[in-house]
Amino acid sequence: QVQLVESGGGLVQPGGSLSLSCAVSGSIFSINAMGWYRQAPGKQRELVAEVTSGGDTNYADSVKGRFTVSRDNAKNTVYLQMNRLNTEDTAVYYCKAVIRTGVLPGAFDYWGRGTQVTVSS
Repeated sequence: QVQLVESGGGLVQPGGSLSLSCAVSGSIFSINAMGWYRQAPGKQRELVAEVTSGGDTNYADSVKGRFTVSRDNAKNTVYLQMNRLNTEDTAVYYCKAVIRTGVLPGAFDYWGRGTQVTVSS
């Protein structure tokens, strides 16, 4: 069993900051990429940012320069620091990790349940 538990999120005013974290626990052999996706009402889920096991990062154009993704491999945790938030950042944010659970090859996507981020004055 693998669990991804997100924390953080909430309500913030435009221009403000929030920090999300996601801890992975359970039967884990290794974790490849970890990242964050978001889904706004009426829209498809989209990639926000991801980080590989080696520390390489990838960001959506809309968040470049404002968001920072990082991970702590010792804690199996991924973070998302969000600065200069605007109303278009309002969405449910989901954590995703690509996890290998055993000695056999093959890794699979695991998702958290999501946390709401609302940017509003």
